[in-house]
This record gives sequence, structure tokens and C-alpha cells, in this order.
Amino acid sequence: MVGKYKVITLCGSTRFKEDFIEAQERLTLEGNIVLSVGLFGHADGKYGEVVTEDVKRMLDDMHKRKIDMADAILVVNRDGYIGESTRSEIDYALRTGKEVAYMFHCPRARNSRSSHARDKKGL
Repeated sequence: MVGKYKVITLCGSTRFKEDFIEAQERLTLEGNIVLSVGLFGHADGKYGEVVTEDVKRMLDDMHKRKIDMADAILVVNRDGYIGESTRSEIDYALRTGKEVAYMFHCPRARNSRSSHARDKKGL
């Protein structure tokens, strides 16, 4: 198991905190380096008080830098939900040649190189 590790950035709405934690754990145990969000603004109720518009712009830019460091992204898309920020991250990943996979089946996924449901191992 020791060797070259694939780097995967998790993308998606921070309202899905439990899914992020589950994906991070699963992907790590499968031998991947996982980059994730810095905080769960939606799930933890931090929007408006901690996450201002300026902070949101900074966090969005920082997440794109995490995508730059990755080989692939995994979109956390419970119930098919993909918001504006996540769509922007998917488009950015595709433009920069990253593999894009989805935690949950996504029949409307545009331009993805692959689509993996939660029960499939790895990316």
C-alpha cells in the first residue's frame, strides 16, 4: 500500500458534512491523499457570521487551488444537488484536465470523465 498516492479533492455543498467525512475516511483508507473543505459553513451555521461575502470568495479561490493540487475531484452530490460554487469547481476541474467523479449517481453530469456511485471503490 505504500507508494505513489492519488490526490483527490472533495467538492460539494458544505451542508453535506457527514458525506464529506465518510468520503474522506473511505478514500484515505483506499490509499488516497484527500483534500477537503476548511469548514462546513452551511452545516455548522457559519454563513453570515463567520463566512462573509469576502471570506466566501477567498474560500472559493482556495478550493480551486486545492483542485490544482489534485489528480481528481469527487463531487459530494447528495440527492443530485450541485450548487453554483460546486458547478464552478467541476467546470474548473474539467478545464484543467482533472478526473471528475460523483459520490452519488448523477445522470445529468455534464462533461464528466467518469461517474462513480458511492458503492464503487476508488476513483
